[in-house]
Amino acid sequence: MTKPFLKELNSENISGVAYKNVNLKKTVLGYFSNTGNATIADLCKELNLSVPKVTMLLNDLISEGLVQDYGKLESSGGRKPNLYGLVPESGFFIGVDVKHNHINIGLSDLQKNLIKVTKRVAYPLINSKESLDRLCGIINNFIDGLAIAKEKILGIGVNLTGRINHATGYSYSYFYFNEEPLSKIIEAKVGIRVFLENDSRAMAYGEFCVGNVQGERNVLFLNMDYGIGVGILINGQLYHGKSGFSGELGHIPLFTNEIMCHCGKKGCLETEASGAALLRLFREQLTAGSSSIVTQTKTNPEDIELEDIIQAANNDDILAIDLIGKIGENIGRGIALLINIFNPELVILGGSLAATDDYIRLPIKSAINKYSLSLLNNATELKMTKLGEEAGVIGACLLVWRRVLAQI
Repeated sequence: MTKPFLKELNSENISGVAYKNVNLKKTVLGYFSNTGNATIADLCKELNLSVPKVTMLLNDLISEGLVQDYGKLESSGGRKPNLYGLVPESGFFIGVDVKHNHINIGLSDLQKNLIKVTKRVAYPLINSKESLDRLCGIINNFIDGLAIAKEKILGIGVNLTGRINHATGYSYSYFYFNEEPLSKIIEAKVGIRVFLENDSRAMAYGEFCVGNVQGERNVLFLNMDYGIGVGILINGQLYHGKSGFSGELGHIPLFTNEIMCHCGKKGCLETEASGAALLRLFREQLTAGSSSIVTQTKTNPEDIELEDIIQAANNDDILAIDLIGKIGENIGRGIALLINIFNPELVILGGSLAATDDYIRLPIKSAINKYSLSLLNNATELKMTKLGEEAGVIGACLLVWRRVLAQI
């Protein structure tokens, strides 16, 4: 008896004709998702297959409930062809964006529509087995609350900060407790295939696909959070690097200070240009006697979080605005370096610090003009994120869709 396609989709034990047919069906689904509804003639041309073969593939997908016959296409003459397309609610993908102290999690359908998102689920990211178990628990609770059959969820994308090898599923910064890939560990706990990705690259991919990219082919996305990461689009393709660790801008040794970075080295960009650096400077200033509206609710500087400073700046707090400007100047130096190397068409500013808008953007722009070559930066546009807090969730869902249906 032939396996249902949804089970074959993620199977690692198919070969021969079955393997070929699964890949052809993936291509059909991908074509519908990217292009929209199509006729048999369209698919024959796209897939370079015969009419009988395409008809067989469509009939199989229709019987599985993944594709629907939408009836006759309007035609000026001759026999009207039938139009086929996806049944969006026949398959789903989950995106999990893990932040420093919360999680955003969402669900997208087969047509790539984000149909549910839950933001800011409390979660302290700690490198412990207990924290990993809690992460899996949050994912399972989200799945349990969905009004869809679990077998319709085709994959889960999990974004984490740090060194992630998306091809092998290993995380080398968090939850690297044994030899098994982290993706497989989470997969065993949630019962659905899991794909791991660096948070900055996933956010970048979301922005590249449905955010502020308007046809540009060479783009940099800055994730300005507790750390500083970069997602890189080169000639329209997401760039991972040899081992999957590209984009570690925060660990460029740009300063000569004696501040120890969490990577174990001194002088990294992140020590002077990141949310963690902003938090350290803010606490130091309060301890030294500076005033801020933040202390109205949090009298102990050690209790203050990055979100408190961002909120204070957006409420015209002078200390927060001044320090964000200083951080922005240093981030701009790092971006200037990237512009001199990549000469990109577009740089997008995202991550939690992007919520301060012009308070961070203007000093970054000033530093770019100061530290990069004018012939290069004049050709680079600077934009704020369009997707904001949802960038990581959307990117994770889209990357899972891509990897499940396109085998990437």
